[in-house]
Amino acid sequence: MASNENMVVVGAGLVGSLWALMLARRGCSVDVYERRPDPRKGGVVGGRSINLALSDRGWRALERAGIADAVREIAMPIEGRLMHAVDGDLTFQPYGLEGAAGVFPGDPQCIYSISRANLNKLLVEAAEGHDQVKVHFGMRCVDADLRRGDAPVPLQFEDAQGGRHDVLADRVFGTDGAFSAIRDRMMRLDRFDFEQRYLGHGYREVEMRPGADGGFRMREDCLHIWPRGQFMLMALPNPDKTFTCTLFAPYEQLDAIEDPAAARSYFEKHFPDVMPLLPNFDADWLRHPTSSLVMTRCAPWNIGGRVALMGDAAHAIVPFYGQGMNSGMEDCSVLDELMTTHGEDWAAMLAAYTTMRKPAGDAILELALRNYIEMRDKTGDERFLLQKRIEAGLAKRFPGRWLPLYSQVTFSHTPYHEALAAGKRQDEIMARVMDRPDISEVWDSEDVAAEAMRMLESSDF
Repeated sequence: MASNENMVVVGAGLVGSLWALMLARRGCSVDVYERRPDPRKGGVVGGRSINLALSDRGWRALERAGIADAVREIAMPIEGRLMHAVDGDLTFQPYGLEGAAGVFPGDPQCIYSISRANLNKLLVEAAEGHDQVKVHFGMRCVDADLRRGDAPVPLQFEDAQGGRHDVLADRVFGTDGAFSAIRDRMMRLDRFDFEQRYLGHGYREVEMRPGADGGFRMREDCLHIWPRGQFMLMALPNPDKTFTCTLFAPYEQLDAIEDPAAARSYFEKHFPDVMPLLPNFDADWLRHPTSSLVMTRCAPWNIGGRVALMGDAAHAIVPFYGQGMNSGMEDCSVLDELMTTHGEDWAAMLAAYTTMRKPAGDAILELALRNYIEMRDKTGDERFLLQKRIEAGLAKRFPGRWLPLYSQVTFSHTPYHEALAAGKRQDEIMARVMDRPDISEVWDSEDVAAEAMRMLESSDF
């Protein structure tokens, strides 16, 4: 890899910082430009701090960058979902398969809750700590001329005082989020496809602070979910003994509870068990505004061997599979692997990157939308929970032959589009199994297991 090339990464978020570090570890000189101030010198923007769920795809990328152990210090293992019914009943659904090993010795198969702000700070620190990386904060990309073929790419950045800075880059990586400036310039080129839409639901956060004893107010190894049909509340723990509680609901509901008194009444009606745990509810409600959830798709993700999009700039998704960050980090892993196989042939490398990752990006968006319906509508449904128990039993009886969709997405490196296709096939099989009139009595029998596997091996499904 030519170390004398000027690599420019636009965006110092999670993906940009990680990718800059990976490039530097290969001997590349990297300049990172970020429109926001240094995250180590300020707080996160209120209402946009949804906790992140780090799983196997993300850990693989962090290991390739040599910082997995450092990240582990600020991450909390989450072993499953804990569903809260309106009447207070609790139902636990483990994420991992029984007996399956986690990514760290001694940990079960689980996801890890981590603060976006803390992880971003750590990644920026790691990238900037490398002598091949220079990070420029407060520098907004205002122009990029992407029409010049194989010539260096001219970019222009604006600093906080309005000054303009011209930069020439041999390679440009747009990691600047769902409203990417680099993607905006790509959209002006011929035959570039782009789609943006918003979910009809928004979100709003409140913080659950530690109890009087300084400890967690709820079980800390779970993602807590209050499924209520068309809306839901969820809560993820933080190492400081707080929970980040996030309400996802249609805008007409959120607009009707702007006032803290109305919001309090809404929570007391739909989430009565959580209200005693939120003594600072009114102040928190006012501090965190309603935020939207945007989704984007585009193609191609590269321009020749000079420009590539990564992370949300290429595939912004909704957060309901916990894979937004993980899929962006997997972009880094895949492109890093392609650098090994393609050497100096950047045109072939970035073309292969688009070919491999575009179908995966489309699939994880579909999976995330499907999982939102599952989380808000189905996780409290007895029939749904029975189906999940049957699938877990099949995975235990037939390891390597039946793997639940959630496990394929979260605990494997199967491309998302392949996992989606396999999941749809298994859904068809499970629909047939669940149609048995006696399924609630015989769900754990050898007969049911054999029936499911016969269908799995049949060409009819």
